[in-house]
Amino acid sequence: MALAQSISTTPTDGTADLPYTYLHTQTWARATNMIVRTDVRRWRRDADGSGKEITRRLPDLSDVDHQPKRDERQLFAEAPETLTRYRVNTLHPHLPGPLPTDTETLAGALAPRELAAEPAYPRILTGGVVGLATSQYLNREQRAASLRVLATVPQIKYLGKTTDLAGRPGLGFSVTADSSTSQLVIDPNSGEILAAQERVTGRRSGLFSYVLILERGHTASTGTIANP
Repeated sequence: MALAQSISTTPTDGTADLPYTYLHTQTWARATNMIVRTDVRRWRRDADGSGKEITRRLPDLSDVDHQPKRDERQLFAEAPETLTRYRVNTLHPHLPGPLPTDTETLAGALAPRELAAEPAYPRILTGGVVGLATSQYLNREQRAASLRVLATVPQIKYLGKTTDLAGRPGLGFSVTADSSTSQLVIDPNSGEILAAQERVTGRRSGLFSYVLILERGHTASTGTIANP
């Protein structure tokens, strides 16, 4: 809650009048018994849900207990690109706008309130906040709202200062629930989620997902990078 009150605006907060939301992510995600590794640059035209993605994909890994490493990131630059174009109303954000900034309303939009007593609820709510950050641009007010939602997650713990896979410093938080542990790295100045990891226990224990949010902002056209 204190972090939500203290975060500052960023240069990209001033670019919201540009038509495209731009996000650049790198993801390690489990698909059945494999780990799929992708680098995605996405441009979405906010007015009509059209846009495009440029994807680079590394060979899948059969080791579901894999822990992503920094040197893996360099391999994405060597992977071939795949271009996907999206027609109108086919590229959707995690939640339709305008986003609610009231804590209770936003939490209810990210995770059904009827699940609040279920063991999986902390995991679902944390995943909703991560899904929001990896799908659409959040301005300062919206980032503060998502941090207030995280503050309501049962069993959330502060881990102290840490760094993400890209070497960026941040504050670490963890949530353990429903045979799963999620860890977030949050920029203490902007309140942006830099990285999120989820690992699961049980018969097929190991990595479930790791995502880096490398760039975010708005652009005037597809193919350009947000660099205010």
